[in-house]
Amino acid sequence: MLTYSFENTGSDSMYEYLYKCIRDDILKHNLTNGYKLPSKRNFAKNLGISTITVENAYEQLIAEGYIYSIPKKGYYVSDISQILIPAYENEFKERNADISVKSPVYKNLHIKPNPSDNCFADLASNRINADNFPFYTWSKLMKEIMADRRDALLQPSPSEGIYELRAAICSHLKEFRGMNVHPEQIIIGAGTEYLYTLIIQLLGRDKTFAVEDPGYEKIRKIYNSNNVKCVSIPIDEEGVNIDALKAGNADILHLSPSHHYPTGIVTPIGRRYEILGWALNCESRYIIEDDYDSEFRLLGKPIPSLESIDVSGKVIYMNTFTKTLSPTIRISYMVLPGQLMQLFKEKLNFYACTVSNFEQYTLAAFINKGYFEKHINRTRILYRRQRDMFIDAINKSPLSSIITIHEENAGLHFLLHANTTLSDEKLIERAMQRGLKISCLSGYYADKSLAIDHTLVINYSALSDDKINESIDKLYQCLTD
Repeated sequence: MLTYSFENTGSDSMYEYLYKCIRDDILKHNLTNGYKLPSKRNFAKNLGISTITVENAYEQLIAEGYIYSIPKKGYYVSDISQILIPAYENEFKERNADISVKSPVYKNLHIKPNPSDNCFADLASNRINADNFPFYTWSKLMKEIMADRRDALLQPSPSEGIYELRAAICSHLKEFRGMNVHPEQIIIGAGTEYLYTLIIQLLGRDKTFAVEDPGYEKIRKIYNSNNVKCVSIPIDEEGVNIDALKAGNADILHLSPSHHYPTGIVTPIGRRYEILGWALNCESRYIIEDDYDSEFRLLGKPIPSLESIDVSGKVIYMNTFTKTLSPTIRISYMVLPGQLMQLFKEKLNFYACTVSNFEQYTLAAFINKGYFEKHINRTRILYRRQRDMFIDAINKSPLSSIITIHEENAGLHFLLHANTTLSDEKLIERAMQRGLKISCLSGYYADKSLAIDHTLVINYSALSDDKINESIDKLYQCLTD
């Protein structure tokens, strides 16, 4: 059977590496026209990889025309005998080998390498696994959109985004989050960072914004870079501390009640109503509900959104497709209460939508045709399996005797408290020396006096199965050597 070694995949994901191996064999005519490729299941078993990895590699090869499929028969190599393949790769490497010396633009440019670029495993970044992206379906829908919606694709999009996508998002929110919102309330943007800047302009730079402590540092940086006052409010075991919130004199509260990052805390219903009560006490107060990652709660049903129990128009709901689909698909959205949407039209309607029509129509079709729901369900199963494999491997290893795991059901990460006297800085340094990139809970605190030490934030979503055991061994070495 056709076989490849996965010992040196470089920076490629598993499916990318397999795709390139098969593509190169086709281009070199090692695999010729009509050659029948192994079935996905048998190929995956032979290579020791997941079936979804093979499936994604095959789908990409189909999309690019290297192979084709016959229903109920299998996958076959296409006829590429008429394609002229330029031998440009070595020429390009030679031509650019000394570009820093020959080009005046790069002559004095010194790029400091990032030590984490070549690390063995990254447990600090909350990225997704590229193998899970539905490449074949997405490319198929893009082709359909380009064929069927040519005129619409070249028409200027409304500042809020195309209506079709906003309507599709409304249907998804009603089905998945129990939210009854209207397309006229939704604004599409290229990433939540862009939407935050719109909110700042909408609500005013004279307002004080509050964020959770600990919390996602990038949010604090965005507010600070936009020259608005930003205060950090400590959280307790139920989320944002109400007494601290009242004492902080904030106008706007930014929080993640359904899945706090990095602690994984879910804000219970009682505290949610207390937060809504805080907002109701002043006309200028609003709540920004950041619902990122809510689709990946791995135990029970998704937690209802704060917006779904808000009857006074105080919640601005935000979410993104960067976690459910891909970080490179920069499509996010926010749901504004009626009075704020009217204010947006009066003050900011001159802004152009920052997402291309091509991507908006494709995503709308992806949702409307049921592909998004299937993708979420499939991905959740895969991540649950990956989480279970990781934790099971920890429990069977010596590492289990010196750690405690918390919040393993919250999403694509969990907390690992270590019994050690090492400082968090030393622990991170030791891990990096072993090729392991980690982060600690203490690094997410604005007020370092509140920081909890010796607790790692383990992001497992991008960790491949073949690196689990060695990553655990490296963690154990960091804590015991």
